[in-house]
Order: sequence, then C-alpha cells, then structure tokens
Amino acid sequence: MKKLFLIIGAPGSGKTTDAELIAARHESITHYSTGDMFRAEVASGSERGKLIDSYVSKGNLVPIDIVIETIVNAIKNAPTKVVVIDGYPRSGEQMMELDRYLMNEDEVELVDVIEVEVSEEVACDRVLGRARGADDNVQVFKNRMSVFLEPLEEIQTFYGAKNILKKINGERTIDEIVDEMDAYIQSRI
Repeated sequence: MKKLFLIIGAPGSGKTTDAELIAARHESITHYSTGDMFRAEVASGSERGKLIDSYVSKGNLVPIDIVIETIVNAIKNAPTKVVVIDGYPRSGEQMMELDRYLMNEDEVELVDVIEVEVSEEVACDRVLGRARGADDNVQVFKNRMSVFLEPLEEIQTFYGAKNILKKINGERTIDEIVDEMDAYIQSRI
C-alpha cells in the first residue's frame, strides 16, 4: 500500500523545496512536484508538453485529465511506499477527481494533506525574488495567486472534514518548516 501525502500552498510558499528536503532525508520517501512533472513534459517538446505549456505559461490550471494521468502514473511507479506530491490539488475539481480515484484504489491511501501557509505579500516577494523570467512577473503571480486562493476554502473544508488537513506556518526558516513537516509525516507512516 502506497502512503500518499499532498503538500499544498501558495506560489512561493516553499512547498516544493520542503518536500525535496524531506525526501532527501529518507530513502523511503519519493517526492514528485506536479510543476516539475509538467515542466519536464514541456521541455521534452511533445504535443502533451505544448498543451501543458499553453496553460502553465499563462498561470492557468492544466486540464484535469492530464493532471490525474500524470499523478496516477507517478504514484504507481514510485520506488517507495511513501509518496509526497506537492502542488496538488489546485481546484475543487482536481480534489474530487483524486478522491473518486482513490475510493476505487486499494493500492494507494491518502494519509494527509499538508498546507504550507504564507501571506500573499511573502509569497509575492519570494516569487519575484526567484527571477525565473516571464513566468514570474507580477501579473502572472497575481493570476497564479487567485487560482490558488479561489478553491482554497473548499479544499480546506473537504480535507478538514476527513480530518486529514495539517497546516504548517511557512513564514519561518526552512529548517524549522522542514523539521516540523518531516516529524509530522514520520508520525503518520
């Protein structure tokens, strides 16, 4: 049985870095970022990559079927029993699709959803400080932030009702955040 942890947070919350550092600490944990999976597909130049890029370059969500297919393949092919995926779900529809999938799946258990909380101001400073290029200009950031915030209450309510939502303060040092998140994940596996 694969144990799945989802890490959500605003753009610039540090969720990918946190997940990478936790996976680096433990050979028993595999980390996947939906963003990294999408960027790799875009870089490959495939038709699917071009389609993904047409959404991501504008800060919009990638269609649900492409997202679910990418995530399902990652979980099934993970070399470890514990899988941490960051950046998913990003909409109520994605959340419900994953929930429906997992209801019929006896090989994967969603253990927890961890939300890395940061203010919009901190997130913006971090994103614009990364200077990755056109993807991270102010207008795209504001769009990405609104895409994140719009379904957030629905996602929090849904996973909160299942008692699998853990919130972590993302405005501390990386070590403090990662130590807390790591200890929490270890306590749940």
